[in-house]
Amino acid sequence: MVRYIGLRLGLAVVTVFGISIVVFSLARLSGDVTATLIPPETAGNPEQYERLKKDLGLDKSYPEQYVIWVGNMMQGDFGDSITFRESTLSLYFDKFPYTIRLAAAAFVLAVLIGIPIGVTTALRPNSLWDRVASVVALLGQASPSFFVAILLIFFLSVKLGWLPTSGPGGWKNYVMPAMSLSLFSIAALARLTRSAMLEVLDRDHIKLARLNGFSERSIIWRHALKNASIPILTLASLQFVFFISGSVVIETIFAWPGIGQLSIQAIRSRDYPMVQTIVLLTSSLVVLITLAVDLLYAWVDPRIRYGS
Repeated sequence: MVRYIGLRLGLAVVTVFGISIVVFSLARLSGDVTATLIPPETAGNPEQYERLKKDLGLDKSYPEQYVIWVGNMMQGDFGDSITFRESTLSLYFDKFPYTIRLAAAAFVLAVLIGIPIGVTTALRPNSLWDRVASVVALLGQASPSFFVAILLIFFLSVKLGWLPTSGPGGWKNYVMPAMSLSLFSIAALARLTRSAMLEVLDRDHIKLARLNGFSERSIIWRHALKNASIPILTLASLQFVFFISGSVVIETIFAWPGIGQLSIQAIRSRDYPMVQTIVLLTSSLVVLITLAVDLLYAWVDPRIRYGS
């Protein structure tokens, strides 16, 4: 197990290092940020242009800028936002709680609804309930999250007045954004859980457990679901990662003050330090979640760590 963990940690470090190079390079493809910061009346002044580049540290070569950036990050300094004139790290962690809470709400909805639907439909294949659930799941996967969000706002807020349309607040503010984010994941988890459970329920050890008198509840939830959990864990972890990193559209629609909104503002203003901090920290979180899921695999199925 120690060797397995060490290997996964090594891969995680290499991945984050590669991400840092990619995000540093891509952030500079959007153009020269100094052109947007110089007032129009002094835009033709080359001295001011060069002075601003020096102040921002953009007068050095790209390799030098990268080395300085990484060196500062090792000391906990991710730089200051060009647009907001504040520490990018402080700005990120001011917005991050809103995104992580929304992601957690969507994830809980997806798991608590999607997996039980998949299990129950697997227990009654080709029944009316199975067919209805399959059609609903297919529609859920085919419906874009922004379209679902607009429909929810129209019916639940505009027509019925049940829920607020924007911004954080009480639990009601989380309902529509979480539903919009999680609908695709509910459908995907339900379909995958059904397929995985059907495969496991047909295995000999499940038939033997029934012959030995184990209760049906124990067979389904303790034995069959655990054996079917590897692909389910994979999809669930990927969906949680999506909820964190891919909620830009939903945050924009619901005026949610999270990382997505901050990313849009930073990209529009060519705020290199802010974009780099957002992408690197979010990507590092994704790597950590993937690492945690890898370790969970090894706990669920010991053959994985023995084969590493």
